Amino acid sequence: MSIRAVYFDLGGVIVRTEYQAPRQTLAERFGMDYEDIEKIVFGSSSAARASVGQITEEEHWHAVMKVLKQPASEYERIRDEFFGGDIIDRELLEFISSLKPKYKVGLISNAWSGLRAYIERDKFADVFDHMTISAEVGAAKPSAKIYQFALDQLKIQPKEAVFVDDTLVNIEACEKIGMKGIRFKDPDSALQQLKTLL
Repeated sequence: MSIRAVYFDLGGVIVRTEYQAPRQTLAERFGMDYEDIEKIVFGSSSAARASVGQITEEEHWHAVMKVLKQPASEYERIRDEFFGGDIIDRELLEFISSLKPKYKVGLISNAWSGLRAYIERDKFADVFDHMTISAEVGAAKPSAKIYQFALDQLKIQPKEAVFVDDTLVNIEACEKIGMKGIRFKDPDSALQQLKTLL
């Protein structure tokens, strides 16, 4: 059966931390290592709860501020500094757009409640036929539930779909339900693999 849909992850694929300096500077200001501040933002229990929509992104950031012993009112400034080294890969988005109308294009992202607004603000929502965001559907990768939801939205069978993600466990999970997976390490090699598949 041929491929009818291509799904992409957001963080680590379309949006990547290309410059470590802003995060490093922030970590040093709080007397931490780079890994420590990443763990507080991405690896805490509030981050996990925000990822499945149990709390809002703002509530998660308030929890982060508590750990950092900073006033809650400062969260936007600290959040913006934390993500200051992130870039949106516009070339990759152009390629993704070029797949349409031959293929359906979807997003499958473990993300907090603010992601859809961020994508709309940065004007690339129209690249996707459907966006599956974990906070909105109450399930996160590598749960089979989120992949099934994304497939159902585009009316696609697992074996008709390919998923591009930077995390091995997420690729293994999508392959377990019958999708094809491409592990993203850099844009060139990932796109080469994708073109070969298509």
